[in-house]
Amino acid sequence: MIKKIAIYGKGGIGKSTTVANLSAVWATEGLNCLVIGCDPKADTTRTLYGKRIPTVVHTLKDNRSPEKEDLVFSGFKEIQCVESGGPEPGVGCAGRGVIVAMKRLEKLDIFNDDLDVVVYDVLGDVVCGGFSVPLREKYADEVLIVTSGEYMSLYAANNIVRGVKKLKGNLSGIVCNCRNVDREEDIVNDFAEKIGTHVIGTIHRSNLIQDAELDAKTVIEKYPQSDEAQEYSKLASSIMANEILSTPEPMDDDEFEEFFKSYL
Repeated sequence: MIKKIAIYGKGGIGKSTTVANLSAVWATEGLNCLVIGCDPKADTTRTLYGKRIPTVVHTLKDNRSPEKEDLVFSGFKEIQCVESGGPEPGVGCAGRGVIVAMKRLEKLDIFNDDLDVVVYDVLGDVVCGGFSVPLREKYADEVLIVTSGEYMSLYAANNIVRGVKKLKGNLSGIVCNCRNVDREEDIVNDFAEKIGTHVIGTIHRSNLIQDAELDAKTVIEKYPQSDEAQEYSKLASSIMANEILSTPEPMDDDEFEEFFKSYL
């Protein structure tokens, strides 16, 4: 069975960092991984490949019949890297790039390769139909939401839960990507409990992670013996071992406001 995970969260919360480091752990353990960046910024796979790769959307502008090697690039530990790409800011629909990429990859039979894990890094705007593609079209079997204990991050997470519920998706848990907010882990744990899931793992804020990213590497590659690498390894193991899937129940806006205010 291929494990197919869509990772959502507010823009800038650390989804791409989480996706890249988790994939690096699994690849180091000998699993065959495919990572698909579903964001027009196309930066998910930079730390796996060592630099930015051409996007599906950009490639199709010049080549209407691309081969696999034109779209899929082999990165750290042979991780297969794909970036959907999208239009320039302010021009066209960003979610459309996700749709185009998925259909093209399907046509090239990419998903039938000898894979163990497929991970989608999805922009957090689930209002857009394009960004719901991994769930709606059943490319992903489960969802992870990355959040911190900050108000806007949790607000976005709650909105994502609405989308997951509407699409009848399976939520496998919350990843707490810490920003050093007061009582942060308590806030995120309570949030998870209120929506009917659990915190599957916690990543503490660290300058070492940013240092590795500046060198276009994951901490798994650059600092494999670090505490940070151990946290990602623990999270990766928890995700693989997890059997608790739920259809989450979002809070309404008033309930969410009251929940967050209780921590102020």
